[in-house]
Amino acid sequence: MQATAQSPAQTGRKALDLLLAERYAEFGPLLAPSAKDTLTPAFLRDRAGAEIRSFGAPGAISEPVIARDGRNTLVSFPVQFAKVKVSVQFTLNESGQLAALFFRPGNAPLPPLWRRPAYSHPEWFHEREVTLGADEWKLGGTLTIPHSKPPFPAIVLVHGPGPNDRDESIYSNKIFADLAEGLASRGIAVLRYDKRTKTYGAKMSDTEYTVQQETLEDAGRALALLRQRPEIDAKRIFVLGHSLGGYLAPRIAAQDGKVAGLIFLAANARRIEDVALEQNEYVAGLDSAAAPEAIRRLASLRAEVAKVKALDPSRSGPPVVMGLPRAYLLDLRSYDPLAVLRRLPLPLLFLQGERDFQVPMKDFLLWKAALGARPYTTFYSYPALNHLFLTGDGRASPAEYREPGNFSAGPLNTIATWLLAQKH
Repeated sequence: MQATAQSPAQTGRKALDLLLAERYAEFGPLLAPSAKDTLTPAFLRDRAGAEIRSFGAPGAISEPVIARDGRNTLVSFPVQFAKVKVSVQFTLNESGQLAALFFRPGNAPLPPLWRRPAYSHPEWFHEREVTLGADEWKLGGTLTIPHSKPPFPAIVLVHGPGPNDRDESIYSNKIFADLAEGLASRGIAVLRYDKRTKTYGAKMSDTEYTVQQETLEDAGRALALLRQRPEIDAKRIFVLGHSLGGYLAPRIAAQDGKVAGLIFLAANARRIEDVALEQNEYVAGLDSAAAPEAIRRLASLRAEVAKVKALDPSRSGPPVVMGLPRAYLLDLRSYDPLAVLRRLPLPLLFLQGERDFQVPMKDFLLWKAALGARPYTTFYSYPALNHLFLTGDGRASPAEYREPGNFSAGPLNTIATWLLAQKH
């Protein structure tokens, strides 16, 4: 007899009971693949468990608050502990598996949730869960497919820095989900996937990885997967890179050799340590009376950047600098995206928000100066948009990322129009 699937409330309550009973080893069957390397028994005991013990003995548990957040479900249980009331919130993926755990103030409302953009027409497309690869680094992904007549042109979405999920979620903003639904509504298939550092973060931290393992290999697997799909036009598959993904897009295309074109969203043209330092100096400058701790952090980062500049492959050095393996930084030292692009006879589209403080207009102008006279190369910048292509006013700051929004319709329409005009 087949077991009945549990509701989100039942799954959440089971996880809560295990957490409160300190039965951390029993979490395994509840966990999504993306959480197995993060919500380990050791993490649950030493971090989550320690925090719960600081709340005092658990008491009354209220009925859960449940909300949808895109494909995920949030299940939040208000718990009255001896010292404080806390909401224990679980994020469940589309398969009902536990993907994340958060503690929030007891009476605090759920955080703002992702809302489908107005340009998305879900009746015009459908989604299929896919798996990239079959080895120890296999990743989950989502292929968004139009309902119109195949074969379809397609895009692979490549993330920015850090352990991003397939939606490139930042608070309630999910710009890769926006892009997938918006472009599929316009007849373009889109493949997005969880980044390797998101799914296997703990495992990767024990390896001397480079961008080959972090980004390039999985982008190649995504391209190969699309070429195997009968509904995809194998000659019209493009790569869209955001931030670091755009910086690496030329290298992805050069390794693949079959990409139909490249789309760059807020892509840095300069070395990552220089961009990172400039970002942090900008943020520190937003507060005219920066706290001593912020000043110390900036000084520490400057020292780390100096270490990156001093790395010598012929000599021993620190194994980790700026939170990245030494091999990662040395590998990028010899990489010049502009030089690689000059050797690739591909259509190129560059889009940039003029309010972007993470990858500023300086980088966009470097791309344009180097490639502006090149055939089939197009540049657009948008005065009101930030790094996430969300609309704002005044000087951009990290705080505005907390405001819910969607990838702007203007650049999305530009991407769709440009791509559909590319014929093989």
